[in-house]
This record gives sequence, C-alpha cells and structure tokens, in this order.
Amino acid sequence: MANVSLHLRACRPSPLGMSYPQALTLHAERTGSLSYGRTTLRLLKRAYALDSDTLCDRTHTLRNSRGGSPVPGGMASIVPLPRASCDGSAARWYENELGWAAAEGSPVRLLTGLRFDVLELPADAGAAVLRRAETAGPVVLMGRRMRFLVAAGSAEELPGLLDWLQWGGIALDLTAIGVGGLMTAPPPPGWPGSRGAAVWLRPPVPGREVEPTLPALAPFGRSAGTGGGISPDLVRLVATVATECHRARLLRTNTPRTNTQPLAFS
Repeated sequence: MANVSLHLRACRPSPLGMSYPQALTLHAERTGSLSYGRTTLRLLKRAYALDSDTLCDRTHTLRNSRGGSPVPGGMASIVPLPRASCDGSAARWYENELGWAAAEGSPVRLLTGLRFDVLELPADAGAAVLRRAETAGPVVLMGRRMRFLVAAGSAEELPGLLDWLQWGGIALDLTAIGVGGLMTAPPPPGWPGSRGAAVWLRPPVPGREVEPTLPALAPFGRSAGTGGGISPDLVRLVATVATECHRARLLRTNTPRTNTQPLAFS
C-alpha cells in the first residue's frame, strides 16, 4: 500500500445532504490507486525518457543519460525522435554496389584516384560535351560545375594531353581530381536528394563494373571507342571538353557590343 497523505479543504453540502471536499490533494511514494468513497483515484506513473535518445519540445532539447532521467514537468515528450541520417546508408551503397571507397563524415565524399578520376568543368560547357560525346562515362552535376568520371590515372595525363592537343597555356577553367582527392557523392540513383545537392546526370549501373565505361588512354597501336572491350577514348573526350570550355568562356566574356572576336575551332 502506498504511503498517501490527504489534504482536504472546506466541504460543501450536496443536494442529497452529503458533504464532499472541494479539493483533494494526494501525495504518493509509488504508483497505484486510492479508493475514496465510490471513486477510485489512480496515481499516474512517473514519466521516463527513452534510453540514449534525444527528445525535443518547443523550448529545449533533453539528452538523457544511460540510466534514464525523468522528463521535467512529469510528462513524456510526444515529439517523434529525429530520423537517422541517410549518409551512412549512402556510403555503404557506394562501397557495396560499386566498390568505391568513401571518406568518413557528412556529406558523403568519394575517394578519387583509386577507381576513377574526375574532370571538372563549367556546367554550360559540360552540357555541350554531353551533346557531342556519346561515349562519356558517369557524369555528376553540382551547382554550376559538372564532373566527368574518367579512368584512374587520367588526372596525371591531363596536362600532357592538353599540350599535345595544342591547348596548353590557355585558360579553360578545367581541372582534374586524382589521387588524394575527394568528390561529393550524389544520392544513389533513385534516392531522394535536397535542392542544390549533387545529382547524377549519367549514373553508374549498380552491380556492374564501372571501369570499362570510363574514358581512358587507348593502348598503344589500338584505337579506343570502337568496341572489343576497349574503354572510351580519353583523348577524344579531352579534346571535346577543351573545345567546349573555350567556347563557353568566350561566350560568357564577350558582350553583344564587344563580341567582335571570331571563334576559331577545329
């Protein structure tokens, strides 16, 4: 039986001649019930917060210890617990489905230089490249930049290829990300994403080898992009990318009044 103390205040007569207290105050050390006449007064249990979770109300956030502590006010929060971040699931998807290593932290970032490198260029130039290059591999759009995935080691070859293609020394706003770099990963294909986040324009196919679809340097004496298991030609892609980067730069910098410089392209 609980130790209960009753505090009764002034009584008032009822129409039937019986007197009932106007107020009744109970103090109990444990939960249970107390009978008062024909009325059973049930004592509410103390509210405890969920173990090792975070409960939010309108004014503050309470983080409960391992042993659990009562929520101030004696009432459990009815606000649902925050959903777990999907970053961990996305990182596991890339590792399990494609074999791509991801760095720790949020947002998910993929390590470059291991399974692929990246050519990064302005989005307007990248859109023109997509219209011309049919053999490009996976492509990512992030803001005003577009990223073309190419074979690992291509970043080291880019300066020499630009010189050989006679684009050396020309500002193209073209960069390469290779060994030791990171690329922000878009949500996996079919997953929801937030506005402004990276998105796949040409997503990789899960469960299939991605490397054969990445543009790479052709073996000596053989031409790439002609079938037979040969990867798309990196030289052709770089030539197209350099041309479209230069074209987009001229179109952005030349206004209608000063656009008197002819565009020279091969």
